[in-house]
Amino acid sequence: MSDFQELVKRFPKTREYIRDFFVYGFKTRDEFDYKSPRTYDNERRRLESWLGSYVRKDYVSGGSNISLAIDSNLLDTNPLFRVWKTKSFTDNDIVLHFLILDLLQDGAARNVEEITDCLLDEYEVLYDAQTIRRKCNAYAKEGLLEKGKNGKTVVYSLDRALAAWLKDNENVKDALAFYQMADVFGIVGNELSEQFDTGNRTFRVKHSFFVHTLEDEVLLALLDAMEQKRKVRLEIRSVRSRNGNTAVCTPLQVFTSTRSGRRFLCAYVSRNKRFTCFRLDAVKSVRLMEESERYDELRARLDRNRQQVWGVSFQGENGHRSDTLTMTLQIAEPWESYIVNRLKSEGRGGTVTKIAENLYRYETKVFDCNEMLPWIRTFTGRIVAIECTSESVEKRFYHDLQEMYRKYQIENGGEDADGTIYRNT
Repeated sequence: MSDFQELVKRFPKTREYIRDFFVYGFKTRDEFDYKSPRTYDNERRRLESWLGSYVRKDYVSGGSNISLAIDSNLLDTNPLFRVWKTKSFTDNDIVLHFLILDLLQDGAARNVEEITDCLLDEYEVLYDAQTIRRKCNAYAKEGLLEKGKNGKTVVYSLDRALAAWLKDNENVKDALAFYQMADVFGIVGNELSEQFDTGNRTFRVKHSFFVHTLEDEVLLALLDAMEQKRKVRLEIRSVRSRNGNTAVCTPLQVFTSTRSGRRFLCAYVSRNKRFTCFRLDAVKSVRLMEESERYDELRARLDRNRQQVWGVSFQGENGHRSDTLTMTLQIAEPWESYIVNRLKSEGRGGTVTKIAENLYRYETKVFDCNEMLPWIRTFTGRIVAIECTSESVEKRFYHDLQEMYRKYQIENGGEDADGTIYRNT
């Protein structure tokens, strides 16, 4: 049996386990039934090694529940960045990493043969030229080395201009500290800050979605595809059912929920001839494909269709292109004028009309009215009537209302002591 290794060769499997522990948590060993017990044990031990101070165990009858307890407003960095710094390597990998970078510190450009000879002369190590070429090409692809030509000869050099500029500009360190906490690809700011031995002593973020860093590898590939206007093949695994499938689509934009922070890829699926949104945390891998000849046309269509999107759905339950929803509310003026302001500011383009004293009508047309229900429920107690061209939406709202009446033992709706109207239909 092979020994346990803290470092990992492939990130996707570890990403899946870290997300499960962080987002869902509270699962015993037996409840992770989609992987073998040995795999679960290895991933749990890695988790405890990387994030030991944030791991919480709750003992229950079926075993111990493992979860991550991280409070973003108390931390100066994202602890999940540690997961990105654990890639496995061979002895040759680590030796060549330091020797090549140290050799090129002088800024001079060298070809493969010169690098091979210098490693032998200065460090007394002998490597095959082909091994050096593969390593240099890999570093050039990652951006660690500059690859150019001296005549017909390919040469490699270490560009230290950025490092020198960062060292001479102290204010940039604060910018890096803020960036690692507040934006996508924060691992970049974290790495640069650590290189210059400067921590984040200034900024704290009250509501930060630390788990997003686990999706950055997928996000980077999607942004690269959008930049090149290319199609992609997505490997997707359902967050709930764990079923896997693939989708060929044209990526157009990334949406972020202002309420939950969840991120979605909005793409055009040619097979279905429609726009579809995929949760980024369900995308396991991205493979770039051929260029999309209709990219600009599809992006223009998306911009038009977004005017009728409430959330991320471009089609209702019954296959309708769009549905109309009308909500009538009783608002006691002038004390509840803030409710009218809410309808106008949060209504996403819907119209607000005063139809009688203390009575207002809100009307909007969107692709999927189901997405509106959580927002609509925030007006419970003031709603007089809901009408929607999608009968399922209307029935669902009144069914939920009946359930509320039942749980709170409210019989036949009626009127509360403060005059608030409840409707029972």
